[in-house]
Amino acid sequence: MNKETTIAIPADPNDPEDFDVSVAGLERARMGRRFRILRHRLGLSQTEFAAVYGIPVANLRQYELARHMPPPAVRAYLKVIEAEPEMVRRVIAG
Repeated sequence: MNKETTIAIPADPNDPEDFDVSVAGLERARMGRRFRILRHRLGLSQTEFAAVYGIPVANLRQYELARHMPPPAVRAYLKVIEAEPEMVRRVIAG
């Protein structure tokens, strides 16, 4: 199964501006949502989150827009930030 070509959500045939969403696209969107939810929970803008946690802001924007899936190391890092944001902030700052 190719996640880029397998359709998770078909386009609405009655909406000319709608489009198919692939399984991979849906996975990217869910990951982007995790970043946005975490940023909002922490009260940080994209620029602030990027600076605090050492993720390039351009990459963060691509993840949140679901254009790119973060590499496995960044996905693992996200889990650590979600679990212990203040501890990670202290370690990065120190």
